[in-house]
Amino acid sequence: MRESIVKLNEHTLRIFSLNTIVIGSGAAGLNAVDRVFSFGQKDVALLTDNLKWGTSRNTGSDKQTYYKLTFAGNVPDSVYELAETLFNGGSMDGDIALVEAALSARAFFRLVELGVPFPHSRYGEYVGYKTDHDPKQRATSAGPLTSYYMCEKLLEEIRRKGIKILEGYQVIGILTDRNGEKTIGLIALDLNNIDDPEKRYVLFNVKNIIYATGGPAGMFYFHSVYPPVHFGATGIAFEAGVMGKNLTEWQFGIASKKFRWNLSGTYQQVIPRYVSTDENGNDEREFLEEYFPDPSTMLNAIFLKGYQWPFDVRKIKNYGSSLIDILVFYETVIKGRRVWLDFTKNPGWGSKNGELDFSLLGKEAYEYLKNSGALFGRPIDRLEKMNRPAIEVYLQHGIDLRKEYLEIGVCAQHNNGGLHGNIWWESNLKHFFPVGEVNGSHGVYRPGGSALNSGQVGGVRAAQYIVENYSGDPLREEEILEEAKDQILKKIELGESFVKRITGKSNVLSILKEISERSMRSMGIVRSLEEARKGKNEAIRDFNNLIEKVELSSIRQLPFAFRLYDVLLAQYVYLSAVENYIESGGKSRGSYIVHDSTGKLPVPNLPEMFRYSLAGESFNKKIQRVRYKENKCEFFWDPVKEIPREDTWFETVWNSFMRREVFR
Repeated sequence: MRESIVKLNEHTLRIFSLNTIVIGSGAAGLNAVDRVFSFGQKDVALLTDNLKWGTSRNTGSDKQTYYKLTFAGNVPDSVYELAETLFNGGSMDGDIALVEAALSARAFFRLVELGVPFPHSRYGEYVGYKTDHDPKQRATSAGPLTSYYMCEKLLEEIRRKGIKILEGYQVIGILTDRNGEKTIGLIALDLNNIDDPEKRYVLFNVKNIIYATGGPAGMFYFHSVYPPVHFGATGIAFEAGVMGKNLTEWQFGIASKKFRWNLSGTYQQVIPRYVSTDENGNDEREFLEEYFPDPSTMLNAIFLKGYQWPFDVRKIKNYGSSLIDILVFYETVIKGRRVWLDFTKNPGWGSKNGELDFSLLGKEAYEYLKNSGALFGRPIDRLEKMNRPAIEVYLQHGIDLRKEYLEIGVCAQHNNGGLHGNIWWESNLKHFFPVGEVNGSHGVYRPGGSALNSGQVGGVRAAQYIVENYSGDPLREEEILEEAKDQILKKIELGESFVKRITGKSNVLSILKEISERSMRSMGIVRSLEEARKGKNEAIRDFNNLIEKVELSSIRQLPFAFRLYDVLLAQYVYLSAVENYIESGGKSRGSYIVHDSTGKLPVPNLPEMFRYSLAGESFNKKIQRVRYKENKCEFFWDPVKEIPREDTWFETVWNSFMRREVFR
């Protein structure tokens, strides 16, 4: 990597030139930079605004899952069987499913060797359990902090190797060649010198970009289980010409709001009380019983939320577990009330003198609690018995589940869609590789924990392709300035326009709240064509008027102005995708309801907005792609690629490998 100073009109800019830059310091980005370096490309660096930020380091659940091939017991498994599970989730390309399956063992055991404490038996078997949409027992976990441990161990390895880390930079623009066919660099804010106009903007002249910026969390900021420090940077990728893929597909689920944490697994299996209050915490009532026919059905639905944590439109009917998500959404978003989990008391409906009547539980719930030695006491007592770390996680964040209620909501947790990438994770723009959640490799459904595997596999593939095909130096400094002059000046002009909006007071959070409310209303778990169209129009209006609308308290808020710019652009493209999906005949699937006036209500006493019908299978065999340009979106609907069934005769593959043909 070389550093120099360049002049562009009246601007003096620092410029860093190197072969590959990896943006983002979550588990996907850390793995990617390590892989590039380990495979032989030493001219690589990690770029991040803050090493301690991001989703991987700051999120988890009762036992955060990592999904992989089966490595224990006598249940047969294979690469193709795992690929079929991923592919069968709908709207996922089979070639990518095969890659994620084939490299799952390599990715997993790399983490094991680095010291991530995945449990194994005394015989060395890495045992597993079933997770969401998992037909086998492929899931494993290192506890509530699996992805945190991944980040810690990967960062230790990066530092041990002396790989360059550039901390304190926020990417605000992706630079392309004149023809918009490949990326050639980046422009970023230097957060350490934000006060100095001569050092505020920095250029990165690079041959390759691995983009590991995570999902577009800022769109759901106040209705999100993403950590508050994570926003994503998908909008500026759209701006550069990167295509989006499956943008309609998200995962939503019940999570705590004060400390953002998924409330899956044991948190639900201990059967806590669901309580609704007014805005001030008064008028307390257990509201689930208003919609369920009897206490047995309600208690079993709560228990099953542990296994079936993400909202799933297929699990609504017959009082299924996802009815609970709808009821929480109805109480909070529509009625404007607050909802809490109470672990200090048993649900009133189904208890006698405060003692839960375990005979009301179905066989699955009863046997689970019996085998766990937890057929006793209050929910907190059962949680203490079954999973004490789940209590300690909250204690570490100032919340004592033994004494206080836990405020919850239905929150955005993961974007199954994202940026387009091929089997090497390269986008439609050459030399640009979205890796991790920002890559839309998943379809409608995915097994819990498969996102962690996908992020690790993506880093391997991008690194392999870069080392084999894209070695060498980036452009000369004068060449990148010539190619991207207008793009660079436009970003600097935007930034300085924001600087002029420093008024001593700030409306950043209020704008972010508007964006968040719009996302939940227009593309949350309940959707309609009217709301999607309205939200889309509002988003592009706010995007185009952002300079006039935003007010900043000081220069330290300039990074947040750029985040609003990114989030609004992303929101416009995402809402355009929702509108296009519904206009194309798409109905309810995955983690959302699409209002259908001819459909069915989940239960009779819910309002008409919840009436729905399921999407036909034909939509699961197609992928929606989108390209943004100048306030307009162009959509493409492609058939999914089937899982490849190619010749795996050893000598044939060996010869192809020796000739490096497999890397093309």
